[in-house]
Amino acid sequence: MSDAKGIGEVGYFDNIGGGQIVVDRGHAFIGHMKAPHGTSIVDVRDPKKPRQVASIEIPEGIHSHKVRVGNGLMLVNHEVMRDDIDDATEYGGGLAIYDIANPAAPKLIHKWATPGKGVHRFDFDGRYFYGSATQAGYSGTIVMILDLIDPTKPREVGRWHMPGQWLAGGEKPTWGAADDKRCHHPLRFGDRLFTSYWHGGFVILDISDMSKPKFVSGLDWSPPFMCPTHSAVLVPFPINGRRVMLVADEDVAKIGVGPPAFLWLVDITDETRPVPFASFQLDHLGDKEAPPMTGCHQPVEKITGMEVPVAWFANGLRVVDISKPHAPREVAHYVPDVPEGSRRVSSNDVFVDERGLIYLLDRVRGLHILERI
Repeated sequence: MSDAKGIGEVGYFDNIGGGQIVVDRGHAFIGHMKAPHGTSIVDVRDPKKPRQVASIEIPEGIHSHKVRVGNGLMLVNHEVMRDDIDDATEYGGGLAIYDIANPAAPKLIHKWATPGKGVHRFDFDGRYFYGSATQAGYSGTIVMILDLIDPTKPREVGRWHMPGQWLAGGEKPTWGAADDKRCHHPLRFGDRLFTSYWHGGFVILDISDMSKPKFVSGLDWSPPFMCPTHSAVLVPFPINGRRVMLVADEDVAKIGVGPPAFLWLVDITDETRPVPFASFQLDHLGDKEAPPMTGCHQPVEKITGMEVPVAWFANGLRVVDISKPHAPREVAHYVPDVPEGSRRVSSNDVFVDERGLIYLLDRVRGLHILERI
């Protein structure tokens, strides 16, 4: 039986494992982890009876695990996982843009192609794409901004890279393959991009002029901490008069021996001097060694209150109360049954819709639709 406290299950959808879920206009858009499954669209207007209305398949060797929607468009990433795939093809690296005026009949309207592996994670506000993408002459993924006012002709607006990535410009990385520094996940809040940079920590970028993103500040804590940084999420309201950001390290790709990844709270009242002042870890994990994908993965990307749902890999969903930011505490949790085909739970993404329903997506199998009780 599932392990739950303060969380009840409303519905369940038995989908193939997913990397990201977003809900819009009563439909859940799910990016999957493995080919041939690319993207599924599920009608959740009745959350007790979710039903699939459309799906998009991809060929072997392509990763299409992320999806965003807005303004009648659906964007999905294409990431090349094999060397024998031509990056100039429809399914090479890049970004696929679909018309979803009818969610049950998505129509591909453009493929923005990149050299190299393609696009990993991204944000989308209905017009602008903010993503991690490979580009010629750079080491790893960099920050890319595209204008999709005409989605058939995406236009690059701006780009930013960490010093050391621009190999064609004569820069030399100061890091090795084990602790590579590359753009992982930009998230837009106002005129700032809060951007995780894998084993480079996080950076805050000023995009008031999108053509010239400017470095505001950043922190790189990997090492001494062993896990890469997955996401940096602004708390969009003050807490005790302070501006706070949640930063999640991801429990994979460790550069040494260390405990499972956890969640940071960072004071950015003075955004030029970010100060980590608290952290949260599950009591039963502590500093013990554990297999990868035991600890933290990511918080919900749009925080709406003091209780923040966080996907915690093998430990399911954890709801963290940040109302006393120096002492974050768990107030609810939901650990599903181990899904078919898996040895452990692997909660990969969490989304909260306008009804307050929580969508918990497993990377191996299953979507749980939940509510706080």
